Amino acid sequence: MNPSLEAAARIVFIGLGATAVMDLWLLLLGRLGVPTLNFALIGRWVGHWPRGVFRHAAIGKSAPVPGEVALGWLTHYATGVAFAAVLAGVAGLAWTRSPTLLPALGVGIATVALPWLLMQPAMGAGIASSKTPAPAMNRLRTLANHAVFGLGLYLSALLLAWISR
Repeated sequence: MNPSLEAAARIVFIGLGATAVMDLWLLLLGRLGVPTLNFALIGRWVGHWPRGVFRHAAIGKSAPVPGEVALGWLTHYATGVAFAAVLAGVAGLAWTRSPTLLPALGVGIATVALPWLLMQPAMGAGIASSKTPAPAMNRLRTLANHAVFGLGLYLSALLLAWISR
């Protein structure tokens, strides 16, 4: 296989797998009654970009956009693949063949910067959920979700390394 194609395939597999692990975690939280993110709202946020609207006072009160649920899920998984590419860039492509936990967990936890510093402020929740009714709980929940994503990066890479032996 072409080395560039192999690298891309590994990154896509790991990113999709890690995002699926995070989604299983969110499903479990939802079943336990813990509020989780509605991906339609991510789709709504992204769906307003072509109109030049990048910031909302409250995304839930912004006008819905056609296909926002699908767009939200697509954005969620594309972001997971992008974060897997960051991991491969930081740890090296060889990491995908012989993964270790620490780089994956480190990158997973570092990705919490995106929601805290970009998404939440742009969607009206403030920096690191500062404008929400329970900022500390929301910060902890977001951090835990991204730590689980990091674990998913590791587990997906481990599965890929085992499959490709």
